[in-house]
Amino acid sequence: MKILHIIPSVASVRGGPSQAVLETVKALENQGVVAEIATTNDNGNDLLDVPLNQRIEYKQIPIWFFSRFSPEVDSIREFAFSSQLTSWLWQNAANYDLLHIHAIFSYASTVAMAIARFQGIPYIVRPLGQLCEWSLQQSARKKQIYLKLIERANLNHAQALHLTSKQEQEEVSHLDLSVPSFVLPHGLSIPEPLTNARHQLREYLNLPADEPVILFLSRLHPKKGLDYLIQALGKLTHHRFTFILAGSGTKEYEAEIESLLVATGIRDRTSLTGFITGETKNLFMQGSDLFVLTSHSENFGVAVLEALAVGVPVLVTPGVALASVVQENQLGYIAQLDVLAIAEAVDNYLSNPQAGKDMGDRARQLVLDNYTWNRIAKNLMEIYTKLIK
Repeated sequence: MKILHIIPSVASVRGGPSQAVLETVKALENQGVVAEIATTNDNGNDLLDVPLNQRIEYKQIPIWFFSRFSPEVDSIREFAFSSQLTSWLWQNAANYDLLHIHAIFSYASTVAMAIARFQGIPYIVRPLGQLCEWSLQQSARKKQIYLKLIERANLNHAQALHLTSKQEQEEVSHLDLSVPSFVLPHGLSIPEPLTNARHQLREYLNLPADEPVILFLSRLHPKKGLDYLIQALGKLTHHRFTFILAGSGTKEYEAEIESLLVATGIRDRTSLTGFITGETKNLFMQGSDLFVLTSHSENFGVAVLEALAVGVPVLVTPGVALASVVQENQLGYIAQLDVLAIAEAVDNYLSNPQAGKDMGDRARQLVLDNYTWNRIAKNLMEIYTKLIK
């Protein structure tokens, strides 16, 4: 079995979906599947410094990188046009048993679907939440035209859509696509527990040893509902807490967030860390007391799963697909996307932190039982086998 994954970018700056592809391929290879990635050298506003037009080992994963067109205009650059990728796919896609295409409304994924259709190569598509209602409402007219003229036919000719939650599947069902779908969540590589992470984090931030720490770790983007969260925290200044805002966004949006922190009176108790990875990210995850993601829409929510895996209770809104898992297993707090509702949930945690610790213990076990990458890879192998046959 030989599988090619196609995605516009694997850069860490692109967040969870890109990292999930790397982990998927690594886990599939551990199961004996021949799997590779074809992508561009996109790195947000920059380009990855990697060899092009050849198969290389990148983070121990076989990847073909191709040059991304990089004009000054943001919207065109984000489209990830690549003539090199087009030529290579046209000549080589048929060498694979199946294409697993990640993302839509982007050149790399659109051209991969079109070539697969023309050459009769089976393919499946993971739309990364871009078919969910909130996402389709952003630049709605442009997406509706793109969907009608190009992407609907590409999607309907796929063998299946790979969706990561029941919530995403429910939202996609309203689009009247003729393609079947299956739900397979993201997996997770469980990090090694850090010794006394809570104490280490407070030393790192120069905080008192008993300071409650609330963590947001994701892209800084209007989709994430930070305006609701920050206003909610501004109503809780009678509590002791430090808010960690870990992530990056556009300069304009980062400036908006800075202004909102000042206006709500919590700038002096907020740590703006920027984008963090590796050991620093592990420390922040494992050392925090409560993880928050008050998003309008998340087709999965990888960061939520990462927090649960290290035993940190979470606060999420119903737009986060993992909210149903959190609620069913009592792993944290569910609040409507409303300032007062979020404030009440955080207040509940700060008033009774022991309840949060009990939630964290349950969360760690649930992730170990259901969301390891090896388990996800085995399920994916079975799906590939059925589709290829």
